[in-house]
Amino acid sequence: MAKKRASITDLARELHISASTVSRALNGHPAISEATVKRVKALAKELGYQPNSLASGLRRGRSNMLGVVVPHIDGHFFSQVVKGIEAAASKAGYQVLICQSNEDVEHERANLETLMNAQVEGIMVSISRTTRETRHFEKVRKRDIPLVFFDRILEGYDVNAVVLDDRAGGYRATRHLLEQGYRRIAHFSGPQHLNIYKHRRQGYEEALREYNLPVREELIIMGDMKMEDGSAGMQQLLALPEPPDAVFSGSDFSAAGALEVLEARGLRVPQDIGLVGFSNELFSRLTAPQLTSIDQHCELMGRSATRLLLQLLDEREPHAAPRHVVLQPDLFVRASSLRTGLAG
Repeated sequence: MAKKRASITDLARELHISASTVSRALNGHPAISEATVKRVKALAKELGYQPNSLASGLRRGRSNMLGVVVPHIDGHFFSQVVKGIEAAASKAGYQVLICQSNEDVEHERANLETLMNAQVEGIMVSISRTTRETRHFEKVRKRDIPLVFFDRILEGYDVNAVVLDDRAGGYRATRHLLEQGYRRIAHFSGPQHLNIYKHRRQGYEEALREYNLPVREELIIMGDMKMEDGSAGMQQLLALPEPPDAVFSGSDFSAAGALEVLEARGLRVPQDIGLVGFSNELFSRLTAPQLTSIDQHCELMGRSATRLLLQLLDEREPHAAPRHVVLQPDLFVRASSLRTGLAG
């Protein structure tokens, strides 16, 4: 059975003094004699007393806690964003409570309730794939709790946000394939009510138009961007009378699923079909061939979201215009897309 944590009341009972005297002694109050301070601190050490910083913070009207809601913590992207959040928060003297929505809007609503009940001072959110309305976020804002979105936001919802320039990422990925000589380029995309997938598709289409190539609907495969979606999507594309000669996938996971199908069919990458992913997951360097991908600067996104939230906490202007921070993507060229030249 776990040993009960010693409390101020326990110290007071042992020393036959009031709890308020113990509290003042522990905090070095000048009204408490040096002898009493020594007795209290000695017993506190003996019993292993640890102050409840959350409770004391709440008594001062502050919790020094920030809340974070992410769709999931598996994979490289969100784990690294959280790493950036925790580093920036810790540097500023805050702790972080992390919740996962598991790509479910009902879990997301429950996450927000949990964080509000924990009296966090601000909340950072990347919305779930199934989120289509904003009432639960408006509830947070009505309580004057600063709210910052990162990576994923609902299209048309004007909020404080730190995002990647996903359109630029989609453009650079597709433009790279075009520069390698590919012309019939397919695209794996996700739910269009989410900014990230909508903008990546826009970048893809922009690059095609720049090369005077048509946007062919049969080459745009919609899905949830998981490995199984990439596998199914690649099989669908290969069944076309004229299959694509390259694929830009809006996710490394669906790109990995496509790669698996291509290998099983005996098609060579990049000679027969070029492949580019998005997110620069750790496994992108472990595939054969290595996967070209767009890097999203995960840790920087986490640090930037935290800095923005801390600014909002300092200023406390609930009716100020929403602020947007836009990060620029990088293209990491690897063997999966190289018909000419060498990877950099």
